[in-house]
Amino acid sequence: MREGQAGRAELTLALVTLVWGASFTLIKQALADVSVLLFLALRFALAAVVLLALYRRELATDYRTQRKGALGGLLCGGLLTGAYLLQTYGQQYTTPARSGFLTALNVVFVPVLVAVLTRKPPRWTESLGVCLALGGTALMTLSVPGQDWGNWNAGDLLTIGCALLFAFHVLAVGHLVRHEGVFAALSGIQVAVVALLCGVAAGVGLEPLVFRPTAWMWTGVVVTGLLCTALAFTVMAWAQQHTTPTRVALIFALEPVSAWLTSYGVLGERLGLTAAAGAALILAGVGVVEWKPRAGTVVTADEV
Repeated sequence: MREGQAGRAELTLALVTLVWGASFTLIKQALADVSVLLFLALRFALAAVVLLALYRRELATDYRTQRKGALGGLLCGGLLTGAYLLQTYGQQYTTPARSGFLTALNVVFVPVLVAVLTRKPPRWTESLGVCLALGGTALMTLSVPGQDWGNWNAGDLLTIGCALLFAFHVLAVGHLVRHEGVFAALSGIQVAVVALLCGVAAGVGLEPLVFRPTAWMWTGVVVTGLLCTALAFTVMAWAQQHTTPTRVALIFALEPVSAWLTSYGVLGERLGLTAAAGAALILAGVGVVEWKPRAGTVVTADEV
């Protein structure tokens, strides 16, 4: 794979991650008027409608190829739904800071899973980048006052399960997009599955149902549905054709940095020195992986 293609893909993924992080403030405002699962159902339903309409011609042709993409979409949608549900219910028993840090463990899980599946250790730059990013995430999240890491609870275990499912999702998408022609079905079906399963979970009463159709609520649904889901997951599927799962996971570590920058700009939330050092470490981790020690270094997506 040409280095230029990988660079463009990784830059695009970084922009998507910045959008995800920037959406945290908006989502926080929206969730004051709607329960989490219902919000996810509405968000992913809007994205599914847009993507299935956008790719309707592709979905109507080449049944065998699209069937493969649809099956992959079912798998990826199930992984995403499981991750969101575990994270949501884990947050009921653990703190936001612990949840954020434990979810970020997917940055570590991805290269470990790749190494196990391929029997190849990650490059030293990737290993160093992962360590820096994980350390930075720890400083950003664990610097919140009142954190007690001496006692683990069910919420922590659920959140670790969430991180593992997110890691498997990155690997699954990276594997599936190698197959020509599956892009449309994979992108559309996976978000439709999340919408359906979250809607069912909300309907059977897994959490108290809240729905106040305010301007903030609808703004949150529309913005996250179009930008953070329809556009973001489509870009993710495209970009993973040109880079590796490990690099994808590391780029996603930029999310808390983007979340803080947005919160600072919109809400005036300040970052202490420890957390600021953590943000710098995350940026350094991504920078280490993007550094090419020799001219002509080639990045391949064929890790798994």
